[in-house]
Amino acid sequence: MSRSSAVRRAGLVVLAANVVLAVAKGGVWFETGSLAVGSEAVNSLSDAVYSVVVLAGLYLTTQPPDFEHPHGHERIEPFVSLFVAVGVFAAGGLVLWRSTTSVLTGDVTVTTGPLAVGVLAATAGVKYGLYRYCLYVGEETRSPAVVATALDNRNDILTAVAALVGVVGARMGAPVLDPVAAGVVSLGILYTGWEIVEDNVDYLVGRAPPEDLRAEIVQRALAHPEVEGAHDVVAHYVGPEIDVSMHIEVEGDRTLREAHDIETDVVESVRELPEVDDVFVHVDPKELGEWKEDPDADRLVGSATDDG
Repeated sequence: MSRSSAVRRAGLVVLAANVVLAVAKGGVWFETGSLAVGSEAVNSLSDAVYSVVVLAGLYLTTQPPDFEHPHGHERIEPFVSLFVAVGVFAAGGLVLWRSTTSVLTGDVTVTTGPLAVGVLAATAGVKYGLYRYCLYVGEETRSPAVVATALDNRNDILTAVAALVGVVGARMGAPVLDPVAAGVVSLGILYTGWEIVEDNVDYLVGRAPPEDLRAEIVQRALAHPEVEGAHDVVAHYVGPEIDVSMHIEVEGDRTLREAHDIETDVVESVRELPEVDDVFVHVDPKELGEWKEDPDADRLVGSATDDG
């Protein structure tokens, strides 16, 4: 299955699941009045709303390159993820306000039926399945938006369990556990929002990729038999993908065609890394005096050697 088909399918699956859960929790909330279930209903409703936006965003990001976007549209994905985070923060804040107000005013409704227990237990199971599925698709396709959705579902498992504890506690004679559990749910929601922001800001500010990947980039350049060294190696995120630029050092008696072939080999080798999009290589002949020490490149080579 192509990347575009995989991420779009993930978006549809998450949307459908969240709509079903929002309706089910809303019905149970109406029947029981449980604040914990109500907070979970709000959470699922917000999930369903942002799932629509995520699905639209995933459709845009999977469009092929065009004249105005020659590198494709994948760089939209971090913005889609941040929109998800905004929705998550809004839902978390609302639930926290409601649970705090309920505890302070003493307006606590005790749940007596088994419906709340059933819907929350089912929610935990469904969310675990969505978490595993979205995480797999997100990592396979390197989609930050799908990974953000996976993280949201992962925390939804914990919040559903917290809400379940509150409902059970309320039925056992401790009704205050219901709004307290709702408060725990809100904290989990807010944490998810922070986690999504933290992960995706790196894509927007051009942060360097992990050191082991940078070491692999330098190693691939130095693996060419004609390359004597490398310096000014720069790798940074442009959206969810990585652009690389570097200078490689070769003997100055190479012909223009030979230098071109060396450059092409290095570019193709580095571009084979699935995370890498564009590679720019500058060839420095020895006689021009442009060979120089590069402590960062030497450190990356040394770390790669140590790991090996």
